Amino acid sequence: MKSPRTGRTAGESPAPPSVVGQAVRPPSPAKLPKGGVKPRPAVLAMEPYSPPTGDRADKLRLDFNENTVGCSPRVVAALKERISAGRLAIYPDYVEAKQAIARYYEVAPEQFTFTNGTDEAIQILVNTYVDDGQEVLLLKPTYAMFRFYCEVAGAKIREVEYPRPGVEFPLQAVLDAITPATRAVLVANPNNPTGTGISLTAIERILRRARRAVVLVDEAYYEFSGVTALGEIGRVPNLFVSRTFSKVFGMAAMRLGCLFSHPANVAYLRKAQSPYSVNALAVMAAQAAVADEEYIRNYVAEVLAAREVLCLGLERLGIPYIPSSANFVLAHFGKRAIEVRDALRERAILVRDRSYEIRGAVRITVGTRRQTRELMAALETIWRR
Repeated sequence: MKSPRTGRTAGESPAPPSVVGQAVRPPSPAKLPKGGVKPRPAVLAMEPYSPPTGDRADKLRLDFNENTVGCSPRVVAALKERISAGRLAIYPDYVEAKQAIARYYEVAPEQFTFTNGTDEAIQILVNTYVDDGQEVLLLKPTYAMFRFYCEVAGAKIREVEYPRPGVEFPLQAVLDAITPATRAVLVANPNNPTGTGISLTAIERILRRARRAVVLVDEAYYEFSGVTALGEIGRVPNLFVSRTFSKVFGMAAMRLGCLFSHPANVAYLRKAQSPYSVNALAVMAAQAAVADEEYIRNYVAEVLAAREVLCLGLERLGIPYIPSSANFVLAHFGKRAIEVRDALRERAILVRDRSYEIRGAVRITVGTRRQTRELMAALETIWRR
C-alpha cells in the first residue's frame, strides 16, 4: 500500500430543489418575530444546504462516495471492548490516539489536529486566516463546504471554472487568478464531483505563486489517487492538508478528520478550535482503523478494479464519462440524467445527480465489483429502453 504520507509504495455544491434523491433546499426561514435580531448579512445572503441523507441505509449507496461495505471489523470490535459507562462520562483524551495517527501518517503529533470531519478542518482554517471581505480562491465545481464556510465568514469568493468538456484542472487559470489580495486557496485533490486530479508539481506551483496566502489541499480520496502533498508540510509554511476517515476507512458516521500543517500553524488552528469538538468514540475507532492496513489495502484494490469495470461498462453503453482518480466516476447522461437517477432509485440503487453543476452529469460512487455489476445490469436495462 502507498505510504499515507509520501505517496510512495510501503468531500458538493448546494443543489437546487429537486425530486427524490437530490439535495433539497429547505424553505426560507420564517419571518423574524417582532423584536427579533437579524443574522449577519453574510448568513442572510447564503443559500441553505440540506443533503439527501434520509432513507439510504438499506439501498446500494453509490451517491455519497462512502465505503460501500463498511469499516474494518477491528473498529467495531475495539469500540465494543473499550466503551464503558465510566469512559463515556469523561471528556475526550486525544493523547494516545494522536500518537497512533501520527505514526500512521508519518508526522509528528504537533503537525496535525483532529477535526470533526473535513468540514471542521475547512471551518477552523477559514476562521483562523480569513477575515470578513478578504479574498478566497475556489474551483468550480468543487466540494460544497469550501464555499459554505467562506460564505459564513463573509469572505469575498473568487472562482475558477473547470473547463468543459474534459474538466481537467485549470492550472494556468488558477495561477493567473492568484493576486496579492488572495488570502486563501482551497483545492480538492482529487476534486469532487469531477474526479479529476492534480500533480504534486502543479500543487507546488500554486504554493509558490500564493506565498502570501494559505493553501489547503483536501485529500479525502488520496488512497485512490496516490498523489499527496502531506510530505511537504514541514518544508512549505503556507501549506495545509486535510484527510478524512469518512471515505476509505468507512467511518462517515463518526465524523473524524485531520488537518495537517507546520507545527506553528497547527498551534494557531487549535486556538480557533473548540477543545473537544471530536468525540472519544471517533478517536478510539481511528486507532483501530489505521491498525488494519490490510483491510484498507484490500478495499482500495477492490475499488480500483471495480472502477475499471464501471468505466468499461459505460463505454459499452456509449455513455461518456470523465476519467477519475477517485472512488467515483462522473458520467454524462444528457437529458436523461434525472430519469436515470430516479429509475435506479426505484431499484434501490442510489446515485447523485450533478446536472445542476455540469449539464447532464451523474456522479456514481465505485463500490465492489459485485456491486458494480449489479449497477451495470440495472443501468443497461434503463439505458436501452
